[in-house]
Amino acid sequence: MIFEYTDKVADLLARVEAFMDEHVYPNEQTYYDFVHDPANQWQEWPGMEALKDKARAEGLWNLFLPHDYGEFSPGLTNLEYAPLAEAMGRVPFASQVFNCSAPDTGNMEVLAKYGSPEQQDRWLRPLLDGTIRSAYVMTEPQVASSDATNLELSITPDGDDYVLNGRKWWISNAMHPRCKIWIVMGKTDFNAPRHAQHSQILVEPDTPGITIVRHLTVFGSHNSPGGECELRFENVRVPKENMILGPGRGFEIAQGRLGPGRIHHCMRSIGQAQRALEIMARRADSRVAFGKKLADQSSIRQDVAKSFCEVEMARLLTLKAADAMDRHGNKVAKDLIAAIKVVAPQMAQTVCDRAIQVHGGMGVSGDTPIASFFTLNRFVRIADGPDEVHMSQLGKQKIAEYVSANQR
Repeated sequence: MIFEYTDKVADLLARVEAFMDEHVYPNEQTYYDFVHDPANQWQEWPGMEALKDKARAEGLWNLFLPHDYGEFSPGLTNLEYAPLAEAMGRVPFASQVFNCSAPDTGNMEVLAKYGSPEQQDRWLRPLLDGTIRSAYVMTEPQVASSDATNLELSITPDGDDYVLNGRKWWISNAMHPRCKIWIVMGKTDFNAPRHAQHSQILVEPDTPGITIVRHLTVFGSHNSPGGECELRFENVRVPKENMILGPGRGFEIAQGRLGPGRIHHCMRSIGQAQRALEIMARRADSRVAFGKKLADQSSIRQDVAKSFCEVEMARLLTLKAADAMDRHGNKVAKDLIAAIKVVAPQMAQTVCDRAIQVHGGMGVSGDTPIASFFTLNRFVRIADGPDEVHMSQLGKQKIAEYVSANQR
């Protein structure tokens, strides 16, 4: 194994880090002050478009899109993109600056891989240009959506349209002022085989029959300007040409979407954990308690050491998963993808918890980004499937694999 980045990746990483130093970190507090002001709820931070223009002008744009997506791809593999995602993840809003933020990334991958030419022209190109944003509408309040076969929003053919009826919640980005298209998952055939019942269809947010029932808070925050919300669909008519790939192909699309997205989530989590570790070390070196620096306390040194070990292990595991995806595809790499989805956000939450403790009362305030990293990674342990689902499937897979292997 070669652990050094290629010249191409090293150059891109240096450019991303330089951009972060010059444009993102200096605006971090200004951004969070704006989006947490109730007067600005559901408004985009005014400086966002200018930063996006700068990133695009420097060629730091749409770096996430895997190399096998034809004309739309910048030509990076998942492994090559991973360290760039980590660098961006150190400031959660930074991914949007480079047009690499969820859920847009996953939705662009869906449209690039499965969309019709007409769907790509109408929705993918504006998303790639960063002029609009999107949402992925899957989770439902009345069923355990961690098992996606439970989803029961109906998508019923009627003439030239499909008619949608049902409820959804925890829909990230739906409140964003630039959100112009949703990918909605529901059932087109309740009697088909289990994994052939569902479909995914493109729905415009202003389509008649859609109601925003309520805004949902995450640890007390509305997460403006994107936010999460609960939706109701009542006889929502959508043209049949908005169906992606075809009826009954929803699970196929979902599986193609989730693999790369989990790499992105995990590398951003690792970026936040790495930054929390660095902030913790600086705090330990500068703070004196009971007559000596915190850095001279054995327990603090152990926390720093354990955190370093855990960040490094999670990073290497995630890079291995990215490489396996590039070499063998999502299906073959599913064990590693499940493992990183469990390991990375748990690790980041643990490292952030130690960093909070080293900071005392300051650690739970907004004076550092650590508290927001902690809550964000607690949320990520549920997003894209809770830990328990990934561990259950991973355990089942590994038991079958090891039982069938030759005994030694």
